[in-house]
Amino acid sequence: MLKKVDVSQLKPGMYIHDLSCDWMTHPFVRNRFLLSSDEEIRKIIEAGIHDVVIDGSKGLDLGHAPTLDEVRQGTEEALVAIAAAPVIVTRTSLAEELKRAAVIRHQATGLVRTVMQDARLGKAIELDNVAPVVRNITESILRNPGALMGMLRIKTKDDYTFLHSVSVCTLLVAFCRSRGMDADTIHQAGLGGLLHDTGKALVPDHILNKPGPLTDEEFAIVKRHPRDGYDILVKSPDVSAIALDITLHHHERRDGSGYPDRQGEGAISELAQMAAIVDVYDAITAERCYHKGMPAAEALRKIFEWSTFHFHPTYAQEFMRCVGIYPVGTMVMLESGRLAVVIEPHETNLLAPKVNVFFNTRRNGYIKPETVDLSRPVGFGGGDKIVRPESPEKWQVDPMRFISVA
Repeated sequence: MLKKVDVSQLKPGMYIHDLSCDWMTHPFVRNRFLLSSDEEIRKIIEAGIHDVVIDGSKGLDLGHAPTLDEVRQGTEEALVAIAAAPVIVTRTSLAEELKRAAVIRHQATGLVRTVMQDARLGKAIELDNVAPVVRNITESILRNPGALMGMLRIKTKDDYTFLHSVSVCTLLVAFCRSRGMDADTIHQAGLGGLLHDTGKALVPDHILNKPGPLTDEEFAIVKRHPRDGYDILVKSPDVSAIALDITLHHHERRDGSGYPDRQGEGAISELAQMAAIVDVYDAITAERCYHKGMPAAEALRKIFEWSTFHFHPTYAQEFMRCVGIYPVGTMVMLESGRLAVVIEPHETNLLAPKVNVFFNTRRNGYIKPETVDLSRPVGFGGGDKIVRPESPEKWQVDPMRFISVA
């Protein structure tokens, strides 16, 4: 049986099923393993991990610990309460904005690639080339945040490093906007998001693109990238203090377990804490050769759970409302047995978005796509609800094909 256990209760002989942290936090080559020594327990604690999931069927059990199902039930109840909050109304239809978003995605990815190449060659970052791209991203978010955010959820393994930076910029701009920040702050945060991983230009490719877990030595090299990025960007006089702060501190954590400065909650700026949430969310939802991406809905649940120690709880909840429990582009299974893709969040209930249905699993066949508003009752275009997110890989389908209905 799977149970949630505080790290203070760990003993050699227990089987770790889930380390309850993002993959860049822990120092182990595997996510699931049998604890063999007190030294391994010490490494878990030093990594800033506060609780883990153990499998009592594969190792020592802990009788009084809550089961994973019990913990998840509590999380679901909290998410329902979070979901009942207003979201930003869009100005442009998804179909219309997707065309512009495709151009912006291509433009921004090419820019980040150039920035990384320049950084590797020791060249200064030309902010005049970066600022217009951030403005284009911001304007797209203002028109319809779901278009670009949904499109950026699809990443190729070869372009991950560049697309991740574009995603963090886009998500951080949307996050700042949803929190009512002023235009200049949003722009500077966007710059920080786009440039936050500049230091990875100095990480050798064989480590950055390694098709497997990193060794302790390789992990230490990767952890230098926030400081390296800061040192590169600070040479460009036009890079703002906000962008520098996000670059240097997006891996810091409230409990002081982050890097490079092990700052605690009181020392980490508001925008750096927001960037940390965005960075982890995008990383754990991405498909990598050594890391299977989580569905967006599951990733948001993880963010919520980790906010107990690593993230600011209020910011985590506000981010969930910003992107939606089921973000645009998420493929879902409906109670009716139909597959659908989310196209628009509901204004007050994030659990009942608008979706485009396209496949009937009970008949095992495609159906004529149609838009269903899950907030409406039977007879008024609704009468269905989301059961769970679904993996596009499982059904071998690209959900973006059905993001708009002719």
